[in-house]
Amino acid sequence: MMNEKTTKQQKSTAVQTTGHAWDGDLQEFNNPLPRWWLWSFYATVVFALIYWLLYPSWPWRDSWLHGLKTVTFTVGKEKVTTDWNTRAVLIQELEEGRSATVQREFMEKIAKVDFGEIQKNPEMLAFARSVGKGLFGTNCAACHGRGGQGVVGLYPNLTDDDWLWGGSMEKIQETLTNGRNGFMPAFGETLNPQQLDDVATYVLTLSAEAPQSEASDRGRELFQGYGGGCYACHGKDGKGQQSLGSANLTDRIWTIANVPEKQTLEDKKAAVKQVIANGVQNRRVMPAWKDRMSPNEIKLMAVYLHQLGGGQ
Repeated sequence: MMNEKTTKQQKSTAVQTTGHAWDGDLQEFNNPLPRWWLWSFYATVVFALIYWLLYPSWPWRDSWLHGLKTVTFTVGKEKVTTDWNTRAVLIQELEEGRSATVQREFMEKIAKVDFGEIQKNPEMLAFARSVGKGLFGTNCAACHGRGGQGVVGLYPNLTDDDWLWGGSMEKIQETLTNGRNGFMPAFGETLNPQQLDDVATYVLTLSAEAPQSEASDRGRELFQGYGGGCYACHGKDGKGQQSLGSANLTDRIWTIANVPEKQTLEDKKAAVKQVIANGVQNRRVMPAWKDRMSPNEIKLMAVYLHQLGGGQ
């Protein structure tokens, strides 16, 4: 009696099986899933359906389901509403986020003051340098390099404090706004090979790259006389003129002829002579940025470039 009752209780509380059996006694239990797991699963299904309705999700014909959620942001003075997407969210953050608001406030302040006031205000100066660096990386680094070191013969080095057109903030602003077109006539047909050699030798003596000699004396006469006429642009002292963008030949900073990398006097002379013979035409053109950047952005860029080159 006792054994029969116990057997019935065991059967009533025993875990149900699916009825499948292997090797005689190996059975598959039919345990129900825990309630917490089941409700969690249902919640994920509901969440997926809501997400599917609100956000971009499923490919549809030549496009996709854009979802019901939208993003509204201001571009300039115009409000724009578009379907939710990460690009629109980024634009909204850039236009209306706290950092964007602070940036607009600083931009408004900078627009009202001159370069002297910017230099006196540490916060304004730090802001101008920070924004200017970003603008430089986007617009100028492709030619001048990320650090502004330039490429000899192609793009000026902006870190050496040698400004062909003037290194004040106002002059740099003018250069950025209107662009520059460097020009030097070719003397290959005006001077014979010996004269070209003499002028190149004299030019090297101006920066102590070559010693005084008879050749340099002849070159000086050509440079400072009507035979060559180089003084008209570079001045009789060879220090150039910022109004013309003519190079200072005495400061040992070479923007076109790569003299520093030459080992021998003959190689240095050949590099200078090549520039004199061929001139500089359509090689030193910088575009105007007035149609690509706002006046305020150009102003910030001028501040950044000024400190990049160490001042004047």
